[in-house]
Amino acid sequence: MIIVGVLLVSFTLLSHMNQFLHLFESPTFEIYPELGRDSQLMTDPLGFQYLHSIYTFSLNPCSETNTNMKVVFVIFFFFLFQFCISVDTIMRRQSLRDGEVILSAGKRFAFGFFSLGDSELRYVGIWYAQISQQTIVWVANRDHPINDTSGMVKFSNRGNLSVYASDNETELIWSTNVSDSMLEPTLVATLSDLGNLVLFDPVTGRSFWESFDHPTDTFLPFMRLGFTRKDGLDRSLTSWKSHGDPGSGDLILRMERRGFPQLILYKGVTPWWRMGSWTGHRWSGVPEMPIGYIFNNSFVNNEDEVSFTYGVTDASVITRTMVNETGTMHRFTWIARDKRWNDFWSVPKEQCDNYAHCGPNGYCDSPSSKTFECTCLPGFEPKFPRHWFLRDSSGGCTKKKRASICSEKDGFVKLKRMKIPDTSDASVDMNITLKECKQRCLKNCSCVAYASAYHESKRGAIGCLKWHGGMLDARTYLNSGQDFYIRVDKEELARWNRNGLSGKRRVLLILISLIAAVMLLTVILFCVVRERRKSNRHRSSSANFAPVPFDFDESFRFEQDKARNRELPLFDLNTIVAATNNFSSQNKLGAGGFGPVYKGVLQNRMEIAVKRLSRNSGQGMEEFKNEVKLISKLQHRNLVRILGCCVELEEKMLVYEYLPNKSLDYFIFHEEQRAELDWPKRMEIVRGIARGILYLHQDSRLRIIHRDLKASNILLDSEMIPKISDFGMARIFGGNQMEGCTSRVVGTL
Repeated sequence: MIIVGVLLVSFTLLSHMNQFLHLFESPTFEIYPELGRDSQLMTDPLGFQYLHSIYTFSLNPCSETNTNMKVVFVIFFFFLFQFCISVDTIMRRQSLRDGEVILSAGKRFAFGFFSLGDSELRYVGIWYAQISQQTIVWVANRDHPINDTSGMVKFSNRGNLSVYASDNETELIWSTNVSDSMLEPTLVATLSDLGNLVLFDPVTGRSFWESFDHPTDTFLPFMRLGFTRKDGLDRSLTSWKSHGDPGSGDLILRMERRGFPQLILYKGVTPWWRMGSWTGHRWSGVPEMPIGYIFNNSFVNNEDEVSFTYGVTDASVITRTMVNETGTMHRFTWIARDKRWNDFWSVPKEQCDNYAHCGPNGYCDSPSSKTFECTCLPGFEPKFPRHWFLRDSSGGCTKKKRASICSEKDGFVKLKRMKIPDTSDASVDMNITLKECKQRCLKNCSCVAYASAYHESKRGAIGCLKWHGGMLDARTYLNSGQDFYIRVDKEELARWNRNGLSGKRRVLLILISLIAAVMLLTVILFCVVRERRKSNRHRSSSANFAPVPFDFDESFRFEQDKARNRELPLFDLNTIVAATNNFSSQNKLGAGGFGPVYKGVLQNRMEIAVKRLSRNSGQGMEEFKNEVKLISKLQHRNLVRILGCCVELEEKMLVYEYLPNKSLDYFIFHEEQRAELDWPKRMEIVRGIARGILYLHQDSRLRIIHRDLKASNILLDSEMIPKISDFGMARIFGGNQMEGCTSRVVGTL
């Protein structure tokens, strides 16, 4: 009969099937890229208004059709859903036994039974489903474990999601404990991809209970810490008892209700560490807290609630914040590559982080082994000087004895980069400016200090905080914190002003001295290097070029515009070695009678050819100097251009322009390359050679006879223009001289 009824209802709802398909889907929750005070996440943190738009058909309670549809849906829900099992949802008549789990829609989180380590005690909780390392983020029965695997999770007859010790449901271990009058018969429990277990009505979209409102030791993204003003809901973190016991520990992170809201970590009832007050973008006690980029922080303080939440703009980032049983708070991020949790930041981590480390009216500076980290606030002195000298700061500081109590000439000393004192007893006014705050503090003799409530990038300082008694837990930071103003009498104010001016003058004097010293040292170093280079080059050139009638100027002023009167550069050996890759065989272009030729590239990307004279070659110093002297004074389109030379130790090298097409003999005698020289191209090459020889014999300032003209000494550039090279054997003739005599036989046979 049930099946027949289900079929009848199914046919009745056939025309509305597309809408009902949405009804059976698992709730999804968008990860908002930004968190602001007006964001939907803050007013509807779990997106149930959004869910309501998905799961309902815009039912109008005054519409008879919609009312009938709602009744039909309820019938359909009870009869059909008991035959369906959702991956992320526990239905009203379903149960979850030990060994079974439900997964969130994106399979990011799991809900079910678990044990810790070798313990046989069973707990019900939520953990990361895709992380191999067991990481529990919420525990339902943390203080009441089950002794065996007979536990079960199901809805009670009154509609609360409950954990029972056995199938007979006689021993209740844990329950959502929602008032019976609030519950609906269509309730389901769904695990979201945020890690939130939600008890809600899919018809109305109304949420009745959620695990995010009852956190244990872990603060997940988009969860809220704080309290609601109307119903008194307190969302706080409580550490585990130990690593293997998730029971309620001694450490509690709670939003302080007194004064200006702030998060304080308590050990029992004693403050252990203070996260500080909200500065507009982060908590003053956590300068490491990231702003923007992947993590976004949001703080809400209105008539309904006071809460803090953070989000991630990249859904692939897995992160969590937790309170450790050792008394520390950590932000972890999952490193998938290494399969481990990375400690993103943690507090407290130094003495100055400990609550009220320097006692009343004292403040803590970054600890140093040489100095005491505690200092009295301006206008105060150690209450117990002997103890203070022995570095016992528990007694704190008290007003200086000779200080006036209240005067019209009082002023304020500004302390920068401060974690302002505990605001539990501070008075708050969010509707006045910082200037008005100062005036009100001056008019009230009980006011001892003031500061802005928080700071916004666009509006600047907002609100006013005033202290009227002892100031606890103040400290300084190197590059964080906010401005804090301490009330002092006129004598103390004058002393601080003098110290401030002298300090500024001292810093300015030190800065000027350092700049002058650096400039002087730079000038001296420059002069020393310059003189050393001059000395080295002078020795090198004088040792090898004393008889040469031309000058190697070290100014390195080579002009590439083919100017006639130019100075020949002298290259450094290290420059040549770097350009040729230490005379690599891969850069070798060939070898002549007097040594190999290498291709090189200078730092300015200019390509060069380096002729390196072999130590055993027949070309000695005279031929080398002769070639340098001649080519440096010749300029013609058909003569190879010399760029410089290098003479160091036993090395003698000439630096030419690089000609990519090698020498003429490569094309004439190579079987394949020979085909590239057609007769017109050959004629152009012959004419170019003839023009070069004509220039040497008639048109140049010096009449030069090459004496070693051959195909291997004719180089070709990228446009196949010939250039005569290798002037080591050349002779200079007089203007009217037609012939000459030699004592040496030169040339190539």
